[in-house]
Amino acid sequence: MQWNEFSDWGKRVAEWAQHYHQTVGDHPVRARTRPGDVLNALPPAPPETGEPIEGIFEDFERIVMPGITHWQHPRFFAYFNSNASAPSVLAEFLASAIAPQCMLWQTSPAATEMETRMMDWLRQALDLPEGFAGVIQDSASSATLAAVLTLREKALNWQGNRQGLFGQTPLRVYCSSEVHTSVDRAIWVAGIGQDNLVRVPIKGDWRGMDPAALEAAIRADLDAGLHPAGVILCVGGTGTGATDPVDACLKIAQKYGLYTHVDAAWAGSAMICPEYRHYWPGIDQADSIVFNPHKWLGVQFDCCAHFLKNPDDLVQTLAISPEYLKTHGKDGIINYSEWSVPLGRRFRALKLWFVIRAYGLEGLRARLRNHVNWSRDLHDRLAAEPDFRIVTPPMWSLWTFRYEPPGAADLDDLNLRLVNAINDDGRIYLTQTRVDGDIVIRFQAGQFETTEEDVRMAFDVITEIARTLPMTPQEDR
Repeated sequence: MQWNEFSDWGKRVAEWAQHYHQTVGDHPVRARTRPGDVLNALPPAPPETGEPIEGIFEDFERIVMPGITHWQHPRFFAYFNSNASAPSVLAEFLASAIAPQCMLWQTSPAATEMETRMMDWLRQALDLPEGFAGVIQDSASSATLAAVLTLREKALNWQGNRQGLFGQTPLRVYCSSEVHTSVDRAIWVAGIGQDNLVRVPIKGDWRGMDPAALEAAIRADLDAGLHPAGVILCVGGTGTGATDPVDACLKIAQKYGLYTHVDAAWAGSAMICPEYRHYWPGIDQADSIVFNPHKWLGVQFDCCAHFLKNPDDLVQTLAISPEYLKTHGKDGIINYSEWSVPLGRRFRALKLWFVIRAYGLEGLRARLRNHVNWSRDLHDRLAAEPDFRIVTPPMWSLWTFRYEPPGAADLDDLNLRLVNAINDDGRIYLTQTRVDGDIVIRFQAGQFETTEEDVRMAFDVITEIARTLPMTPQEDR
């Protein structure tokens, strides 16, 4: 394919994308292929000669699309949405076309300086203090890893990268049982070790960390000769929306000189609405905060906002400056590759610029408020049904429920069969989780184009399918 053919194919792809987004709600939400269908449709060996784009595009529609779960479907109520609003897709297209590698200021000054400004726009939208600086990471997992590496280095007086952890007093990091598993992985990669990730008990409707238990765990480790290093807090956890009492936990961490990281990957987007900020009081005292605009603000994946009270700590942890990466004769510039684990960086700030300008903060707030209100209306309707029990209350637009009809032999099995039957039906998509050992079903609304009618349909699908299920798995086979 030559560049003189590109505009024709670009128009065709743009028309295809527009049609896809306008009709995606007509498809089953989840892919219906069986394991191996796509793999077996692909030739086992690569072609020796080039092929026409026409045939490649036909195979894209024939092979790829049947195996796609439609994350842009308005009734995708599973996990957390990975959104792609129209202006974000355009920005991604432009960034892909110019294809800059934005690791340093000099390798694309516009990318660096736009990232600086966009992160400050987000800081203002969240009402964080002016002292916070931000960087765009690829995902909350990477931001959490960067935070864990930083807390490790601070605890070791900046000697961990040089000396390693061998022979050091074990470092201890504290979190609740509700944090994302990316925290566990960060602990592994940082060399701290799973056994040194201390799970603090939770309490209350928010399923947040018990501050008294946190302090007791820190003191017990100090008495045992261990080395407390940091606290990782959760705001809007994946399973149930669990949220730690941020202010109380941060005060305890500060009392013992521990680095703090707040994972608000999903719920952080909601903090552009002032009425939701009571969920993270005292957030300005955190050392590190992360949220993903790609989860709820309509920005194309991947785009993660990582805020730091003192970015010098992160830079001291991660920066490596060989001669070939230095920018001589330019003072006061930022090289964001020194703020993240990967050296290479994409032009992610362009998506934020397009989306924030296209909708404005009020347009984005309106969508978030609608999702929360519609989800809570659905919660109220299902709570009034005699065979259903609300297990965890709404946290923003996320809550969990359990189907508990009289005579059911195994409620865990029944609820797994229910969520599988709902997803096989195809009209909506839900996921399950465990709460206090029991299987429950999650609901969350967050797809950018979801309507009130889409959310209301979920009630009909859930109740209709539930009441067709046999009470025992034997009858279902």
